[in-house]
Amino acid sequence: MFISEHLKTVILKKTKNPIQKYRTDLPSKKQRGCFQDLCLYSCFVFGVLNTTSAQEEIREVEYKPFHIGAHLKNMHTWHGSVVHPGAVLASHIEYNSENTKFTFGLWGGASFSTVDVIHTDTEENVPAYYKEASIYSKYRFSDSFFVKAVSHNNYTEVEERGDDPHYWGYGKTQGYNFVDLSLGYHPIPDALFYFATIINGGSGDYELQNEGTLKNSWTHYFEVSGKVWENKNSSLSLFAGGAWSFLTNKTFYTTNSGNIINVGATFTRTLAFGTYALPIEVMAMWNPEKELTVLQLDIMTL
Repeated sequence: MFISEHLKTVILKKTKNPIQKYRTDLPSKKQRGCFQDLCLYSCFVFGVLNTTSAQEEIREVEYKPFHIGAHLKNMHTWHGSVVHPGAVLASHIEYNSENTKFTFGLWGGASFSTVDVIHTDTEENVPAYYKEASIYSKYRFSDSFFVKAVSHNNYTEVEERGDDPHYWGYGKTQGYNFVDLSLGYHPIPDALFYFATIINGGSGDYELQNEGTLKNSWTHYFEVSGKVWENKNSSLSLFAGGAWSFLTNKTFYTTNSGNIINVGATFTRTLAFGTYALPIEVMAMWNPEKELTVLQLDIMTL
């Protein structure tokens, strides 16, 4: 590689005065030439290093539209309920727009253990593995505000109890597909106000009326969470959530009227293995209505 004449001219102009200032210490033109060459070479090396550093920084923020991840959990909980009491392996694949505002993804999981369910025809107990394949979409209006929609598709027990699974079925009584729409607001970066509504009932979110009709609950869920402590590789967050309905006494999460159903703390620690980071999360959750307390372990891959 070489230095262009234009660059050499610019550098010489910028280094003219320092060379002249100390010219009495350089007894020959040859030494002055060597000093100028040294300055030129130093400036050139500095420029190359800066260019390389900039290129590396560009590579670090290179746009990657698709992302995958996985979770290994000792159990699976959601909004104060235990979805499956045994070990679960879950994964996701998602698309993110280049401006990071839009996300679309698939989330699914399967269990290592079974739960007993009653077969509709034989009325016998049969084992059923947890299995789910849900769809989600998220749009971020700003760093503080987002909207999210999830189609929850949990197929645990469906075939085992003698039913036929329908991926796009959202009837009130089919019991495994429903949609919720949620809003999220960060008043500060480490805190979140989260509000979700189960749309048009679905999956048992209804109340049986005296005349035998089914009335949609349209269950609402609100949660407040925030980080209260943090160091280099660990953090502690607290959360509290409740559910209610403006239309019925029964909700998707509660047996009667609305109630506080999800209180607890989450401790997260990131373990480093060379350049690879492995986040581990332990969540202690208490549901006062169901008198349920669990400790969930979640090992995540980024």
